[in-house]
Amino acid sequence: MRFLLIPDKFKGSLSASEVVEVLSKAVISEFPDAKIAHILASDGGEGFLDAVSNNRTVERIETLTAGPLGRPLQSYYLWDPKEHIAYVEMAMASGLELLSKEERDPTKTTSWGTGQQIKDAIERGAKEIYLGIGGSSTNDGGIGMAAALGYSFLDTSGQKVEPVGANLMKLASVLPPDKSFSNVTFYALNDVNNPLYGSNGAAYVYGPQKGADPKQVQELDAGLRNLEKIVLQELKHDVANIPGSGAAGGFAYGLKVFCNAHYVSGSGFILKLSGAEAMIESGKPDLIITGEGKLDSQSLSGKMVQGVLKLGSTYNIPVLAVCGTLDISVERAREAGFYDVLEIGDQDKPLSYNLEHAAALLEKKFGAYLSHLKDQDFPIG
Repeated sequence: MRFLLIPDKFKGSLSASEVVEVLSKAVISEFPDAKIAHILASDGGEGFLDAVSNNRTVERIETLTAGPLGRPLQSYYLWDPKEHIAYVEMAMASGLELLSKEERDPTKTTSWGTGQQIKDAIERGAKEIYLGIGGSSTNDGGIGMAAALGYSFLDTSGQKVEPVGANLMKLASVLPPDKSFSNVTFYALNDVNNPLYGSNGAAYVYGPQKGADPKQVQELDAGLRNLEKIVLQELKHDVANIPGSGAAGGFAYGLKVFCNAHYVSGSGFILKLSGAEAMIESGKPDLIITGEGKLDSQSLSGKMVQGVLKLGSTYNIPVLAVCGTLDISVERAREAGFYDVLEIGDQDKPLSYNLEHAAALLEKKFGAYLSHLKDQDFPIG
């Protein structure tokens, strides 16, 4: 029997590699002769660099950057010196997890630090830069990143504005940098389809998760609309409604209008990078196991697990989802294409308990699930 493990992280409790370790232990316990392969997956958010380094020979480039609130931060990106390719994870310099819950406020955060890493890669001679843009704390439309690259954002009096979400409404003009980086190709990796603004845009959908209250959400959305107006007038780019422009608080939009970036599926990129198709064709698994900390409607709207579902569908392999919390019905998950879904959280315990004991809960409940499968009419039996 063959198993292919492609889990994402269980946010706040287990990394993707830790999930793989626990799943593998449970599989061997129930199926001692099983063949197990795994892929460390990411949709472009946290864990993107881990997924890249697991599949490419790269160097770790240490950088001193500004964090989301401007504090000095020691971070890094990955560098392929042979191909002159840089891999940057936005969460490393501008991520939500870098802030305490009390500090989270997308009107104050900036993507400047990620821009500093991009600038460093350009100065190193990068020909291509792949940016995993999930897990951000920002809603600045990418102006922080662009400012770090030399763009100037001015108010009506011609003064530079601090590139944070709250100041998007103050923008009156934008000046391109003196140095061009048109010889660099940028790729924005993410798996969401949100436009820049509106009820399904960056501020309304993701602002509350980053600490914005209802009034701030309205202000941030208005600011993104103003940014688009300025960009249309002065840079002649009309991309706000392209699916994905709202990713990472509009950072994807900023990459596109200021760096001419291409939008790429994060999960699709990682699955291709890892050689998933070749892995399957060399020994077709009986079951693919994926999952994440919380499986909800957003998981089925472009996140990593959807990429795994597509992979399973292509090769007619059943896909099991394992999650800490299931926020949709099992029926909805099966309609989306899953063979089944397993929730490991203890409903009688608080979230803090489930996060702390995630590994033990995963091993126990997944092991019991596999034991039950032995007696069922199932493809791996």
